[in-house]
Amino acid sequence: MNIGQLVTEQRNESTKNIDKLDIPEILKLINEEDKKIAYCVEKAIPDISKAVELVVEAFNKGGRLIYVGAGTSGRLAIADASECHPTFGVPVEMVTAIMAGGDKAIRVPTEANEDNEEQGRIDIRNLNCCEKDVVMGIAASGRTPYVIGALKEARELGAKTISLANNPNSEIGKIAECKIEVVTGPEVIMGSTRMKAGTSQKMVLNMITTTAMIKIGKVYSNLMVNIQPTNEKLLDRAIRLVMQATGVAREVAEEYFNRAGKSIKEAIMMIGEQEEDKGK
Repeated sequence: MNIGQLVTEQRNESTKNIDKLDIPEILKLINEEDKKIAYCVEKAIPDISKAVELVVEAFNKGGRLIYVGAGTSGRLAIADASECHPTFGVPVEMVTAIMAGGDKAIRVPTEANEDNEEQGRIDIRNLNCCEKDVVMGIAASGRTPYVIGALKEARELGAKTISLANNPNSEIGKIAECKIEVVTGPEVIMGSTRMKAGTSQKMVLNMITTTAMIKIGKVYSNLMVNIQPTNEKLLDRAIRLVMQATGVAREVAEEYFNRAGKSIKEAIMMIGEQEEDKGK
């Protein structure tokens, strides 16, 4: 498909006069467009669910979730991957992300790199991608060569593949075993996919990793019982999590938390066993 024909490259009729508006009016117009995003994501839930199943399967086999993107998509992928370790206490490499242009491109745009399909293949090979892994390619346009190359290489190496695009009938969707297409429509500023498309991608990535972590037991009730208490804020949160999970007073939670070697799960189990003994 010609780039100019992509939905994300169309002009938004509702925002043609945005440059003539005052600040509150501009903000309201952006907000009105943003309100539509969750409904677009909702339509894709059946496909997002299939993606989660692939990710859970990979995790249960000791595999990884590997995100691949370029530009905004790559930066959002890196952000989501980076948060999984502190939030769920999983190994850093369990959810990882690569983007066109490498780590330098996180801060300094190197947009030309996204046209390099072969580099996408090379970067996937360099991660020692294998049949236990699942690789998720993300591109608002759905046609980014770097992402296409990575998905093709991943399939050849036996990994499962997922695509996330913001245009229908995407090129990456034709490659991946599971395709997610969240069609968010023309942007407030024509072609600026850091806006609605990017917001939808952030939502979908959060949904996938959070749901997968719940299904592999990294969440108790709705509590982050696997966090690593590496600073004062997280230490306080860890003790409060023990209190909320067990109903004990803070001093009791803190005592068991310390006895459990600062493991929230262990502290909860120890308190549970203590209560069972009392009931006998």
